[in-house]
Amino acid sequence: MLTQKTKDIVKATAPVLAEHGYDIIKCFYKRMFEAHPELKNIFNMAHQEQGQQQQALARAVYAYAENIEDPGSLMAVLKNIANKHASLGVRAEQYPIVEEHLLGAIKEVLGAAATDDIISAWAQAYGNLADVLMGMESELYERSAAQPGGWSGWRSFVVREKTPESSVITSFVLEPADGDAVMNFEPGQYISIAVEVPALGLQQIRQYSLSDMPNGHSYRISVKREDGGPQPAGYVSSLLHEHVNVGDTVRLAAPYGSFHIDVNAKTPIILISGGVGLTPMISMLKRAIQDPQRQVVFIHGARNGAVHAMRDRLREAARMYANFSLMVFYDDPLPQDVAGRDYDRAGLVDVRSIKDTVLLPDADYYICGPIPFMRIQHDALKDLGVREARIHYEVFGPDLFAE
Repeated sequence: MLTQKTKDIVKATAPVLAEHGYDIIKCFYKRMFEAHPELKNIFNMAHQEQGQQQQALARAVYAYAENIEDPGSLMAVLKNIANKHASLGVRAEQYPIVEEHLLGAIKEVLGAAATDDIISAWAQAYGNLADVLMGMESELYERSAAQPGGWSGWRSFVVREKTPESSVITSFVLEPADGDAVMNFEPGQYISIAVEVPALGLQQIRQYSLSDMPNGHSYRISVKREDGGPQPAGYVSSLLHEHVNVGDTVRLAAPYGSFHIDVNAKTPIILISGGVGLTPMISMLKRAIQDPQRQVVFIHGARNGAVHAMRDRLREAARMYANFSLMVFYDDPLPQDVAGRDYDRAGLVDVRSIKDTVLLPDADYYICGPIPFMRIQHDALKDLGVREARIHYEVFGPDLFAE
């Protein structure tokens, strides 16, 4: 337990760390990677190059300090972080490395202002946070390993199918190389895939939502190719699209993630997605519509039909299942989209304009897509009177504390 003196020092110094947060975290990563270059195989180096990881961790440190009197208020966020860490293979022995270089960076950037009392307080605060996360992660590893078809660490899988879903999204069906069963998962969870990226000379790990129901013998992911533009290209998504083919082997971590539906509930669910954010929704949808008593509404936004993955399968499901309704928004429809009536509304997803469709008694709302998209939908639902506890969302980038 942290003493009140420690908490007071952390709270008092939080604004200073916030002011210098980016410099501290930039220094931290520099120090850590110089001392332990092998950790580059765990971290997303594209986010490092863009500065996203540094900004996210700086915000995380400040958020923890701001809530140090009531750390329970961050438990939902810590649960998300623990799941991400487990999917990356983060282990307890790596936490002291982070502590050493984070405290070293604070000293280096703040200089004489980083007194012994301040460093000691932050060391205690970090240790307390690390204990919470390590405990959560240990439970996740043990639970995964204990399930039928489960495992801990990395497992080899073979690509059995590779199917283009749109001009930018391709699905991969993956089966274990050992031929054994695979563990089930909650609809909405993700797996991590580890591949060697020649352009970096490193292993890189990315999380992708599982886009099918559990079946005990394979997993399916649907990957959007992230092109470069002014930022570094999507190292892993480009490699998967261009170079990973049927018969190739990749390594997967077990399924993790706290963004999933309650498969035993009977209350309605509203799925709201933008772009490739539909992938976890497909898994949720396929599981939920098996229960004819459960009402499912799917609101999806895409640029146009060329990039709208699984369009025909969604339309077919809407025709087959009386408990499922679909609403599609295209913000830049193509002429053939108009002619084929492939969408329901032009423009960006606007739940206010369809409130009679989305405002259902006791419904839960699941949002996935780019962060700005999710913020817009979240705020719109709140404006319509939906309680925060009924709104669920997933962030795949490093922006965990800014959701």
